[in-house]
Amino acid sequence: MPETKIQDSAISFGPFRLLPKSRLLEKDGTSLHVGGRALDILIVLVERAGEVVDNRELVKRVWADVNVDEGSLRFHITALRKALGESGEGSRYVVNVPGRGYCFAAPLSRSAPTEARSAEITSPTRSLPAPLARMIGRDDAVERISSELSLHRFVTIVGPGGIGKTSVAITVAHRELPAFEGRVTFVDFGALTDARLVAGSVANALGLTVNSEDAIPGLLTFLRNQQMLLIFDSCEHIVDELAPLAERLVREAPQLHVLATSRESLRTEGERVYRLFPLDCPPQREGLGIADVLAYPASQLFVERIAESLSEFELTEDDAPLVADICRRLDGIALAIELAAGRVNAYGIAGTASLLDSRFSLLWRGRRTAIPRHQTLSAALAWSYDLLPATESTTLRALSVFVGPFTLDAALAVASCQSISEPDAVEAISNLLSKSLIATSAAERRLRYRLLDTTRAFAVDKLVESGEAVRVARAHAEYFRDFLQDISLTSTGMQSAGGFLPHADHLPNVRAALTWSFSEGGDRAIAVDLAASAAQFFLELTLLTECYRWTQQALAFLETASADPRQEMTLQAALGVSVMFTQGNTDAVRSAFTRSLQLAQELDDLHWQLWLLRGLHIYLTRVGDFHGALGTGEQGEIVAKRLNDPTSTLNVEWMLGVAHHLIGNQDKAVQFCESAMVHNPSSQRLNIGHLGYDDRIVALVALVRGLWLTGRPDRAVEAARYTVREAEQLEQPLTLGIALIWSIYVFLWIGDWVSAESMIERLIDHAARHFLGPYHAVGIGQKGALLLLRGETADGMDHLRRSQATLYATRHRIMTTVFATALAEGLASQDQPEEALRTIDEAIAQIGDHGESFDMPEMLRVKGDILAQLKNDAEAETYLQKSLALSRRQGALGWELRAALSLARIWQRNGRKDEARAMLARLLAQYQEGLSSQDLVRAKGLLSELN
Repeated sequence: MPETKIQDSAISFGPFRLLPKSRLLEKDGTSLHVGGRALDILIVLVERAGEVVDNRELVKRVWADVNVDEGSLRFHITALRKALGESGEGSRYVVNVPGRGYCFAAPLSRSAPTEARSAEITSPTRSLPAPLARMIGRDDAVERISSELSLHRFVTIVGPGGIGKTSVAITVAHRELPAFEGRVTFVDFGALTDARLVAGSVANALGLTVNSEDAIPGLLTFLRNQQMLLIFDSCEHIVDELAPLAERLVREAPQLHVLATSRESLRTEGERVYRLFPLDCPPQREGLGIADVLAYPASQLFVERIAESLSEFELTEDDAPLVADICRRLDGIALAIELAAGRVNAYGIAGTASLLDSRFSLLWRGRRTAIPRHQTLSAALAWSYDLLPATESTTLRALSVFVGPFTLDAALAVASCQSISEPDAVEAISNLLSKSLIATSAAERRLRYRLLDTTRAFAVDKLVESGEAVRVARAHAEYFRDFLQDISLTSTGMQSAGGFLPHADHLPNVRAALTWSFSEGGDRAIAVDLAASAAQFFLELTLLTECYRWTQQALAFLETASADPRQEMTLQAALGVSVMFTQGNTDAVRSAFTRSLQLAQELDDLHWQLWLLRGLHIYLTRVGDFHGALGTGEQGEIVAKRLNDPTSTLNVEWMLGVAHHLIGNQDKAVQFCESAMVHNPSSQRLNIGHLGYDDRIVALVALVRGLWLTGRPDRAVEAARYTVREAEQLEQPLTLGIALIWSIYVFLWIGDWVSAESMIERLIDHAARHFLGPYHAVGIGQKGALLLLRGETADGMDHLRRSQATLYATRHRIMTTVFATALAEGLASQDQPEEALRTIDEAIAQIGDHGESFDMPEMLRVKGDILAQLKNDAEAETYLQKSLALSRRQGALGWELRAALSLARIWQRNGRKDEARAMLARLLAQYQEGLSSQDLVRAKGLLSELN
């Protein structure tokens, strides 16, 4: 056969030589690996060296019919510059001209057409498939495999079906043609059904005539002195026969190199295994744009395959997140992505995404020219499944019950229900892992396993066909019931961290177990047990809506069955918390907590009693019954004494401190809550994770506000920032919401509106993302209060009214008087003093139902200001004096200074400057810090006027 020659013009610059037709870039005579898109860009720029090539033209030339934005261009320009030299050296070749495009700026020299390296081929390749026009996302793999092959001579590419092993092997083979002077032979074992013909197949691919039953001696004679590369493709079904042959060939033919592809390694001496992982997929996050999505190889492959059949295809911003989702759900498996892309012509991207949930997606057909086992996903998976021994196929079917990651213990539990012994199951799992039918998943605490989604869908069908589905689902549900119960028992009482948080990756399986247990074909006894165990799990993860859903179903079943008191206690507590934080402070919340507390007392479970008193305490504060909350704290003192441990005592002190702050006993509040500022991570804490929030943070926000009220603004600001930081580290949405809500007021009070606005917007977004309805309403109200302070009265009052409507509907009364006070001030500023007076009177009357309140002095001050606006100075002074007296009784210097400012203006107007001056001077003298906060600045300004 005549020698193959490829003519190509060489273009040189610096130490580099570019051969465009051969798509080869060399540096100092050594082939340089550059990604396909980056090389395309370089060729275009070199063709137009010295000219500025417009960004749009570059995109059009490089991406042809695929519509991408300039973000993708910048990504590949960066990759090109990196290939041309680190430390910014590449930028001296490729120069960015802002607002215009890119220019190749280095001097070039061209040589006449010469034979490229491929011309060195002196013998024809045998049976090697044609090179791929373009392979996406595997440049690093090709580079590393080529390097391994040159060093170790025997490399096996291992990975699941359809991941692209053959494509990578073919690309490596073409890359290595010059090194082996064309002596590369491709042996496809995929169609071989008789393992006895392995050696003969190799000989036949080499063009050898075999005249005996044993082809191995002839093979060795031929290969012993040959410098050659053999590609063994699709070896998994004949691995027992091929492994010893490959080992012997490599050992006895010292210049022979072997590159194999298989779903499991050959496990031979000298073999190096390269595990081919799925293509990188876009992360699961909000706000992914076109450029973000196309920066990942899986998405690039999906879009390019669509463009091949739809020349007018244009990826839109709306479709970009769907493409990312499709690629993730297909686990970055190249074959699966190509098959899905082939459906877009018929169903569109959104339709294709929806079809992924259908079992028919396994039957989608790909290219007609593909080998049969790669024409559908089902065929690709069946090829592996049919090769499994009975124990491994039975184990794989059982493992398909898992959704997401699972542990070895969980796997053994479901395998045992299939009458597989533990040693056999461990061996089967190990073998399935080596055959790429199970993948490993990184985890902080221990190794996790998972089935790729496509593999799981196939195995689920096989599980149903076998009639084993119900038995396996029951074993799965029983395992997670027992697993969660064990965590609940070990996390009772004192611990340094939440008991369930380290096990959050089990969430998909807990959901699946609950769904089956409560289904028509499930087991209601398991369902109730599992719901009771899972309730604390959901609450600690702040999955309140799910907690409500399952506890409600379980309690409904208990109404018709004999209830286990501990189960009911757990379910009632979880129901109370989930309803309180998602639907509001309804009577159902009080009823659930009261019933649960009654059961805890009957069981004489002191830890649960303290937990439930804490839940009831927070409920009472939210409905505005501050004295009731103090009474609950006092009940907690009795329980804590019986428990006789410092942690319980500390938590009860925090309960009392919060209640005292809300009632208006600020000195006591600070005294009880100051201990919350001392954070010792190693110290034990009361495990109240099932209530969804952290007691220490609640105590800290009471301390923050108490510090401002008692005349320590600087310390209050410092403590507020500290509290939010601490809450962030806990990763509990409820806790962070509480920290933001109550810390915001310190910044409003001192006049730091920039910080207040930032925190308010964060609260609104946080509450919306976590479905915390009352918290969202509070954020809207706080935004309204800030708008009023800034003079945007109409918009501010609209926000306040919307907030109030929601808070009244959900009985979240702890904030209603605060917002009513702000609304009254807004009405007064709009010259509506009568309406303002009616609003503040209603707020004051509301407190009358529950006794004193932390904000009563402020309400009295606002009423005094409104009366002064109505020219009723005498009555105004009466209310301002009441505010001053109550502020002093509460130890609230912050409120006292505000009331004094209002009264001083009246006295100034009525000729009583000396009294006003003396009053303000006395109060200012009590402040040792915070002299730049707005109230102190106003007081100093008025005092100056009075002088």
